[in-house]
Amino acid sequence: MWEELGISGGTAIIVLIALYFVIRSAVKSAIISAYEEIKSDKDDDEDSEEQE
Repeated sequence: MWEELGISGGTAIIVLIALYFVIRSAVKSAIISAYEEIKSDKDDDEDSEEQE
């Protein structure tokens, strides 16, 4: 399959490994960002409940 695209096996493995780390980094960043947003929203809700 890779030979049809003109890519050797070693190159294909390197590309797949690089793609894995790029996707892993993006997912990790998104999860951290979402967690911080949820945490700040929760803190804001708790502050507004204390003021009432």
